[in-house]
Amino acid sequence: MHYQYVNVAGHRIAYLRQGKGPVLLLIHGITTYSRIWKNIIPALMEKFDVITVDLPGCGNSDKPLDISYALKAHANYLTTMMHKLGISRYHIIGHDLGGGIGQIMAVQQTNSILSLSLINSVAFNFWPVQPITAMRIPVIRQLLMSICDLGAFKLLLGRGMLHRENITAALIDDFWQPLANSEGKKAFLHFAKCLDNHDLMRISGQLKRLRIPVLIVRGDADPFLSAKIVEKLHAHIPHSRLQRIATGSHYIQEDEPAWLSKTLLKFLGEAV
Repeated sequence: MHYQYVNVAGHRIAYLRQGKGPVLLLIHGITTYSRIWKNIIPALMEKFDVITVDLPGCGNSDKPLDISYALKAHANYLTTMMHKLGISRYHIIGHDLGGGIGQIMAVQQTNSILSLSLINSVAFNFWPVQPITAMRIPVIRQLLMSICDLGAFKLLLGRGMLHRENITAALIDDFWQPLANSEGKKAFLHFAKCLDNHDLMRISGQLKRLRIPVLIVRGDADPFLSAKIVEKLHAHIPHSRLQRIATGSHYIQEDEPAWLSKTLLKFLGEAV
């Protein structure tokens, strides 16, 4: 499967498109790219037209440093991308910061978004978390740039997965690939610098008015994002569903892909 590209704001956004049926847009978070969905795409594409995107600054997309990587900006880029692809109605599945982007798109594009699935998602003002916050400080950012290496990344990946026996050399290579050069590292740090939880606080009232089906998924072994996030989201969004699993960590797509695929398909089957 080869990446396709669409030009948004003068830069190329990379995406993969597989399967047939209602459209699903899968949005990754920081430190990852479309690869994070590899283990659940086969199940989803049996019933859906699955689009997995690399956000600007990530994966195979362009990595300009003169545009914003804030969540609201990413929501605008993806909305433009879907318009250019001729897609007017679609479901969103978002992980980590991708869940925050999905929340913004859901309240802004009420006639386009059919359902929203949030997987270990950021929300409200419970984030950014360390070390993301530290990356906003110029001196620390330069220090991190100098020490950001494969060894440090392995530690990050190890913290984010419960089933560490699944951390193979191939998995590490896949996850590390976009950060293996200075361009990728600079884009990652720019992404972190642009983050502002005010983007999500500004829409918190609008979440209460969502009328689309919303699924909230938490891997309870996630060390990065608090359980308070999913609990508040569930209480805040009318008729939302909350699914939790003890044996999933932050990268639940790697820890529990079969369970996650089944959970998403059941929800989407009822939302279509």
